[in-house]
Amino acid sequence: MSFSKLAASIEKRNSNLCVGLDPAVEKLPEFLSEYDDPVLEFNTRIIEATQDVACTYKLNTAFYEALGEKGWLTFGETVARIPDDIYVIADCKRSDVGNSAKQYAQTFFDFFEVDAVTVNPYMGYDSLEPFLSYKGKDAFALTVTSNKGAEDFQLVEVNGRKFYEIVLEKLASWNTNGNIGAVVGATQGDHLARIRKSYPQLPLLVPGVGAQGGSVEAVAEAVAGEGAPVIVNVSRDIIFAGFDEDFAVKVREKAFYYSALLRG
Repeated sequence: MSFSKLAASIEKRNSNLCVGLDPAVEKLPEFLSEYDDPVLEFNTRIIEATQDVACTYKLNTAFYEALGEKGWLTFGETVARIPDDIYVIADCKRSDVGNSAKQYAQTFFDFFEVDAVTVNPYMGYDSLEPFLSYKGKDAFALTVTSNKGAEDFQLVEVNGRKFYEIVLEKLASWNTNGNIGAVVGATQGDHLARIRKSYPQLPLLVPGVGAQGGSVEAVAEAVAGEGAPVIVNVSRDIIFAGFDEDFAVKVREKAFYYSALLRG
């Protein structure tokens, strides 16, 4: 059943926290340079420190792709070190014509064996169908994001509606397998509340808390009530909480802090 693994992980940990493993090399603790793979060591320590509070890990592929071949190896090794009962998202924002999208789906679902991907719905249904056809795998579609550029397209009015509302309507109609979720930025509080009210059946991935300026309290208020799972991603504010050899202790403290705020 789609999103069942996510729901089980949330329940087991009593947490809606998604930890973003976005290891910007220039920000890693200096002592990790002694390791053959500093990024993998960094990720591993974070996973070990937070696996009882993080219901999800989200790996933004940009931070691994930038490292070339070794980065992809690190991506795969990181996924392999995440406990099997924790939901894993490849934040790759992919979509393409059907034949190409099929290859992307195989890459992340078959080769790397992640549970979900982020996708860009701008090219329409045929660009997402290869992802949605995988049983037991999920896709979170970009809807209204935290960046300033959201105003350029997502928030433009079209016949009295925001463009993202048209996208959401389409996503809901395509959700025949029950494996579509929506990405909604934490800085878009009013829109987040409106989306949760209008589409409570759609799971939500909410990035933008912490360094991007989103408020955990505002997000928790906006998504309160019954509905599909909601996961709130925090990346930089957790993973770069410390830079000494005991940085994982500070990472753990920050993760528990955010999880507690989300529980209210």
